Amino acid sequence: MMSKTRYQLHWITALIEVLKTAKEAIIPLVVLLFANGFNDTGKWYLDYLTFMIFGVLMIALFISGIIKWKRFEYWFEEDELRIEYGLFVKKKRYIPFDRIQSLDYTEGILHRPFKLVKVKVETAGGSTSKKAEAELTAITREAANWIEYELTEAKNRKKALPSEDGAFDGEHFIEEEPQAKLVFKMTPKDLILLATTSGGIGIILSGVGVFLSQFAELIPFDRMYEEVSSFIRFGVLLIALIIFLGFVLVWGLSVAMTFLSYYGFTVSLDEQDVVITRGLLEKKRMTVPLNRVQSVRIIENPFRQLFGYATVAIDSAGSGGAEGAKIILFPLVKKKRIQAPLKEIFPELILDEPIKKLPSRGKHFFYRIDFLWMTPVVGALIYFFFPYGLFSLLIIPVIILFGLWQHRSAAFDLNGNQLTMRFRGFSLQTAYLTKKRIQSMKMKRNYFQKRKDVATIAASVKSGMGVFEAQIPHMDETEAERILAWYGKNVNDSTSIVQDEDD
Repeated sequence: MMSKTRYQLHWITALIEVLKTAKEAIIPLVVLLFANGFNDTGKWYLDYLTFMIFGVLMIALFISGIIKWKRFEYWFEEDELRIEYGLFVKKKRYIPFDRIQSLDYTEGILHRPFKLVKVKVETAGGSTSKKAEAELTAITREAANWIEYELTEAKNRKKALPSEDGAFDGEHFIEEEPQAKLVFKMTPKDLILLATTSGGIGIILSGVGVFLSQFAELIPFDRMYEEVSSFIRFGVLLIALIIFLGFVLVWGLSVAMTFLSYYGFTVSLDEQDVVITRGLLEKKRMTVPLNRVQSVRIIENPFRQLFGYATVAIDSAGSGGAEGAKIILFPLVKKKRIQAPLKEIFPELILDEPIKKLPSRGKHFFYRIDFLWMTPVVGALIYFFFPYGLFSLLIIPVIILFGLWQHRSAAFDLNGNQLTMRFRGFSLQTAYLTKKRIQSMKMKRNYFQKRKDVATIAASVKSGMGVFEAQIPHMDETEAERILAWYGKNVNDSTSIVQDEDD
């Protein structure tokens, strides 16, 4: 029997809960503070009413954080992790150890000075929400190690055979914990290149957009417009220089965010788990069971592709959290160096480049559909903005060249029980799928495709609580039927085959 000793979280949990709640309510709190906080009514209690309400809310948040911390307990009993929590209503959650897939660790700014970690408990199947099955906000590293020990012991007990008297002998199943083997580590050069070419600038600009949309009524746009109008008189060159410096500043922030997020990125192999660690200010450790990995993808951004770099991602059948679907395995790596670490993690994977190309008779399908929206748009631009609207005609060759690029990039191959599919949206993706992991296979043909003897094949695998679909469009119809027949042979009952035709 396991110990029924009940454990509490570290006291810093109360502060973290307060900050978490305040973060979620930051917009209404700021609006409450500033919207009517400077009125002069002549009555002090009305002038400061907003500030008093704000103070009461902050005190309530602090008290609720303390109550959440004091009422949260966890313990081990009957091969289960048991948790009792609740602010007003006490709740209990029992998680059997054999359902726990991984324990993910995070060390935030408030955790590291006290040598604490946040532990997320991910289970097989899990819930349909984006949250982990359970979360221990702040515990010591020793307490986290003890949870891992109890988890290992429980699983070993289940595997152990009973002795002659019917009892379990601990000496038969207590094993020495092996050390994780380092498989991949980002070099400083790769980290800098990743940071400087990241898409973090889009996150920052979208965040500015959200801020402006929330506080539009409080921002004096009319006065700002007058100031800007008078400022423009100083010269267009100065305005352009300020805009350029603004974009440089935003780009610098995105570089810093990416650098801090991926600093010290390593991938280790621990028995049947892949362990990913990263982060400088907030250190994270994520564990991905190998038996939950559904597909492996090599993603090549066109800009990074010029320098011979790629990103490797995996799709995991997790519990639906943000880290339970597409997981970045190697954020940035020289393509010629991908095979060795991938083979170490997935020795059965065939990493050869797909060699079967698409027929030339399907080329025009890659850009023909775009003319449905492109033609009226170009016509409208020419009509309303003549003669400058004639420049919109340049969209036509761009669309055609992009479609031809997609056609030339696509390829596929069958190797035993593995299907390799390469396709391009903007970035080039090569997906390695095994038959037993494919959830469904679909072949689609419309009237025009049938006339050219081409078809589209799509394979779906689990990715978190959703799916990832790899698709090769407008391939030879015979090859599409061959892939469909390959999948249909000895396929599991839980999977499905769809053949869709539009006549």
